[in-house]
Amino acid sequence: MNRYLFTTLPTNDLGLLTRSLPIAEELADRGNEVIFSNPAQAPRKIIKEAGFDNLIPRHPLYELAFSDDLSKRFRSIDFSSDYNGIFSFLFNAIRTFPYRTVAATTEVWDADHASAITGLLNVPFITSQVNAYINVIEKARCTAVVDFWNPFACIACRAMGLPLITVNQADALPGSRGFIWWKERDRLIPSVVPALNKTLRHYNLPGISELEELYVGDITMVVGIPETDPLPTAHPYHYIGPLLWQHPEAITPPWLFQISKPFFWLYPGNPSYGGNSKIFDSYPMLKACIEALAGENIHVILSMGHHSLPSSLKPIPANFQCVSYVPGLLIAQRSTVMIHHGGYGSCQTGLVTGTPSLILPTFSERESNARRIAALGAGEFVTPHSRKNKLFFDMNEIRTKALMLVNNPSYTANANRIGEKLNSSGGAMRAVNLIEDFLKHR
Repeated sequence: MNRYLFTTLPTNDLGLLTRSLPIAEELADRGNEVIFSNPAQAPRKIIKEAGFDNLIPRHPLYELAFSDDLSKRFRSIDFSSDYNGIFSFLFNAIRTFPYRTVAATTEVWDADHASAITGLLNVPFITSQVNAYINVIEKARCTAVVDFWNPFACIACRAMGLPLITVNQADALPGSRGFIWWKERDRLIPSVVPALNKTLRHYNLPGISELEELYVGDITMVVGIPETDPLPTAHPYHYIGPLLWQHPEAITPPWLFQISKPFFWLYPGNPSYGGNSKIFDSYPMLKACIEALAGENIHVILSMGHHSLPSSLKPIPANFQCVSYVPGLLIAQRSTVMIHHGGYGSCQTGLVTGTPSLILPTFSERESNARRIAALGAGEFVTPHSRKNKLFFDMNEIRTKALMLVNNPSYTANANRIGEKLNSSGGAMRAVNLIEDFLKHR
């Protein structure tokens, strides 16, 4: 039996987590032990629901961002042992705060640019995060780390000398054209590579020439297939097909059988991640969809993925129904159209279930996914406009393209065609076969 630590980018959404769970469950079914490490609130709920242990990486910024009750946490015995008291906690929060960043923009060129926006220009920030994951790896006593887009965990794993298995999107790997592959870059952007190389030297690790090298493990797997996620150059990576999760005992909600008319499933992701940067927030697309589809002769199921519906959007229109969480594959199979923010998992859900997608991406990584879906003929997308530094979507375009997806059967046919190819490409079983074969011959 092997013991695996699963790490994902520590963001408060479900995309990377639900990508990781199918592999975790397949490994567990084969008699291995799997432990997760994610500090964010929504992922913690799903990890618990899936029945896995979760080792929380201890870091002041995670406490400030994700603690349910910070005052209660300050008074706990665990808090004192983790941080040596409130003054040490505050000192380290100030010392490791990412003061230097690049201005947020919806035009995020690649993973390097995204990392510069989110704080990886700051060496103390990176190093403190890596140390948090080193502590997690030590506590986990794992055979290997299986990572999903977490640069800190990747460095920590290398520093500990453990096997690193990475699973990622083609756009975030060396050899790709990044997130905006349909345009040539028109400006210079500060790179996080110098800060990362200082951190790597601190742990006596070799430097890198581009950030994407961090996401190459001892074995590297790519979600999707070449048709959905092309890489323009020869590469040593392994395509593994779709990675989508819902609880094994999930059932179709009884209220769904009461809906007689065609319905749309609207999934916005996280309306607000907090902080100064708003480019990752799905609030603008959620607001636009509610306004555009209010009063239409279509039932809209709005699921919030364990996030709260913003009070400014209440009350919702009469033809909307808001629920906290739904089993995604079951709902998508019965939906006429999926409407979502362009998260990779949502895009794959539409393809695997043969459901056309209307995508409202808020920044370029999601727009990349949207353009791939549209190029396959399996959906449409609506790009945002900016007014006074705020995003907005054209409501007429939303309504028009929604009706196109309902009335033109070619979208469903194309989604089904690609879905059949994805479903025959291996998924979690192929990923676990690759992992076990690698460790067996290592």
